[in-house]
Amino acid sequence: MKASFYPDRRAALIGSLPMTDHAAATQLVFEHAPDIPLWVQLPAYPAEGMLAQFLPGFPGVSEQNGKLFINTQDPAFHDDVLGFYEAYLAAEQDPSVLDGSVFALDTTVAAGFFEFLNQAGPVADRLFAVKGQITGPFTFATGVTDDQGRALFYDDQLRDVAVKLIAAKARWQARRLAALGRPVIIFFDEPALTAFGSSAYISISRADVTACFEEVFAAVHAEGALAGVHVCANAEWDLILDSSADIVSFDSYSFFDKFVLYADHIRRFIDREGLLAWGIVPTGDKEAIGKETVASLVALWHEQVARVEKLGIDRTTIERLSLITPSCGTGSLDMDSALRVLELNAGVSKALRAGQ
Repeated sequence: MKASFYPDRRAALIGSLPMTDHAAATQLVFEHAPDIPLWVQLPAYPAEGMLAQFLPGFPGVSEQNGKLFINTQDPAFHDDVLGFYEAYLAAEQDPSVLDGSVFALDTTVAAGFFEFLNQAGPVADRLFAVKGQITGPFTFATGVTDDQGRALFYDDQLRDVAVKLIAAKARWQARRLAALGRPVIIFFDEPALTAFGSSAYISISRADVTACFEEVFAAVHAEGALAGVHVCANAEWDLILDSSADIVSFDSYSFFDKFVLYADHIRRFIDREGLLAWGIVPTGDKEAIGKETVASLVALWHEQVARVEKLGIDRTTIERLSLITPSCGTGSLDMDSALRVLELNAGVSKALRAGQ
């Protein structure tokens, strides 16, 4: 991790917007998060769905009745798996071959990525950092199923392929974004972690989840980038705080009371200069989006920081290691609500950095 990376309450965003124009969406990002912009995902396009967007390159991808799955019965499947590992090992030995490999995103699934590069290039010298994102390995491997309807995570080989696919695609992103000459952040989006530890995933061990995380974080770190984990609800936060993640992104608006219970883990995380991305702007409740103001959210943030201070952490340290973000993406909101989220987030960051 880059010990000198101190965002000091700068604004960042979580990937999605409810739009259909990638250029216009990217312009909105630069307007509302000019220091740490990111490439956008537009869920209006099915190919940019959380699972579908990063599935290309996985052996045996098939579709039936509009649902994507991994067909392990395809006669070519085992040869395709062998080819996948050969491509992965080649990229491990020489990361420059990631471009042009099955691990590279293209405009059919990530037009926002390439639009971001176009718009960021001319202003790169003014940016503090750039941000990318990808579906996390746990969410990906529990969300995609095989031909029997079984989640990939429950098959050792399919899980391994899934994790390596996510790791290599994250590394490809980090390499391409690094060409802008600014620090790079890659978030792993992990909504499924909210159910880890419940009966839904009772047979999945903590050790297996941790191993998945460490593999994808290592891929990002190999490119000198920062690895973050974003969870938009509650989770077993020690799993992330005790990992090698550089950033923990959490919904502080709705779940701060749960997060702050992990006092020892938070202290250790901050001691190693881990960053907190405070999801202080609500995104899940249209009424809350409408009623909150910059002033009310600034007050809420100060109240929450005071509680973290009581854990024995210096306020100045908390401030310099903090990002200000929405609690989640805005892709499922109406456009007016999404715009208000962006405006509130930018306003809160500006107010806090001005000493309010």
